[in-house]
Amino acid sequence: MNTHSTVPAASRRRRLTLVSSVAALALMALAGFEAGVAVPSLPAYAETTQAPLQGSAIGAPAALAPVSFADLVQKVKPAVISVKVKIVEQDAQPMAFGRNGGGDNELPFPNLPPNHPLNRLFGPFGQDGAQNGGPGGQAPKHFGEALGSGFFISADGYAVTNNHVVAKAKTVSITTDDGKIYSAKVIGTDPKTDVALIKVDGRSDFPFVKLATASPRIGDWVLAVGNPFGLGGTVTAGIVSARGRDIGAGPYDDFLQIDAPVNRGNSGGPTFDLSGNVVGVNTAIYSPSGGSVGIAFAIPSQTVQSVVDQLKDTGSVTRGYIGVQIQPVTTDLADGLGLKDAKGALVASIAGDSPAGKAGLKAGDAILSVNGQSIADARELSRDIAALKPGDKASLSVWRDGETKTIEVAVAKYPSDDKVAKASVSDEAMSAGSKLGLSLAPASEVGKGGKGVAIMRVDPDSPAAEKGLQPGDVITLAAGKTVSTPDDVKKAVADAKRDGRKAVLLQVERDGNSHYVAVPFTG
Repeated sequence: MNTHSTVPAASRRRRLTLVSSVAALALMALAGFEAGVAVPSLPAYAETTQAPLQGSAIGAPAALAPVSFADLVQKVKPAVISVKVKIVEQDAQPMAFGRNGGGDNELPFPNLPPNHPLNRLFGPFGQDGAQNGGPGGQAPKHFGEALGSGFFISADGYAVTNNHVVAKAKTVSITTDDGKIYSAKVIGTDPKTDVALIKVDGRSDFPFVKLATASPRIGDWVLAVGNPFGLGGTVTAGIVSARGRDIGAGPYDDFLQIDAPVNRGNSGGPTFDLSGNVVGVNTAIYSPSGGSVGIAFAIPSQTVQSVVDQLKDTGSVTRGYIGVQIQPVTTDLADGLGLKDAKGALVASIAGDSPAGKAGLKAGDAILSVNGQSIADARELSRDIAALKPGDKASLSVWRDGETKTIEVAVAKYPSDDKVAKASVSDEAMSAGSKLGLSLAPASEVGKGGKGVAIMRVDPDSPAAEKGLQPGDVITLAAGKTVSTPDDVKKAVADAKRDGRKAVLLQVERDGNSHYVAVPFTG
């Protein structure tokens, strides 16, 4: 016998009808409907409220998604432009269809090895649709076209786009939202941030947008407008996925990561907040396939504003320079230095006749702050120093020999033929280990010069190998002391153990560059 209660079909239908009616009334009430009253127009965006925290529980925001982006699009879209660049290819080489687009045959990040993952998976995506190319992708000297995006920042025709969109431009033209075409000229470019300023003459009433003065929060809504695949005026929406992203594009990487779909041709286009201010300029995507997979990167508006101001005034960008090569302070390096926290930037080497050297900064110093502002990592130091003007004073808080010192450095102009403060490439190879595992010999005896101790062999299962040490590297300092024999290194290890260290800090030279490695030991 079936013990479950049964409900007649008619009764079930009446219940479903009642439930549906109640649900419909509830939805109508939420939307502002009322019997016998005209339906009011809905606001473009819902109010945002924050639920209070209950004990240790995290209050969930009661915010609703925007009812529509239409009002925002109507407001900002007229200021967004399509950028078409005519370029000349000087050498016969394969045309680059796909990630880098038409006419741009250079690697995205030429300072990295050709097979580096960033060159395979990242890339500028604004140069698309080259019109010329022979069979098999080979072409002699030819003209091509590159397409990108941009936006007006003033009524008199100044507009922002990406450097990689206009870098090889012979001529530049722009198409406005209403379909009109104008010639443009390049005012200035900044390859290090991938920002370019262009100018359209002949009008003083162009619609324009403003750069945001504040950074968006992770999770904030954003709207991207651009010219993907040459289609013109395309709008996509998403959120800010992350901030402060370093993708290896340059020494000042500080990208916003967004998930609004952007593709080739969106380069140089704006990303807006819900107030219609530009929070970022789209510049790169992560894409194994060449199309959008929901990971895009935008240059923050504050960086763009700083660069654009200088380009408008002088046509170029001047940055501060102190003449150091730096690397991040890892946990192992912090222990080797006697630092409590793995923060700051470790000076790996000092450029000859540099402001840092004249001020008394030394290799092995850990820079903890600049002008009273704490430094989280090496890239933050690079950005902070670059933001200073030549002639400014930089007051550096430095950790040296177990104590903090203050060193005043006179900031110089960044020289075009020298190295800016940047993270050592070998930092990524550093990881944990348990013993040294090195065979050593005096550098003077193995043709490595007159100073230091040469590494002859590295145990592949040792922390030295895990840290990236290689045969041919030369150890110049161990635990802060100059070394010239293997016994000097052995003594430095013993001293570090006696002092309670978990690792010995080594200064290593390779191919003319110097960096620090903290190699753990046992016992």
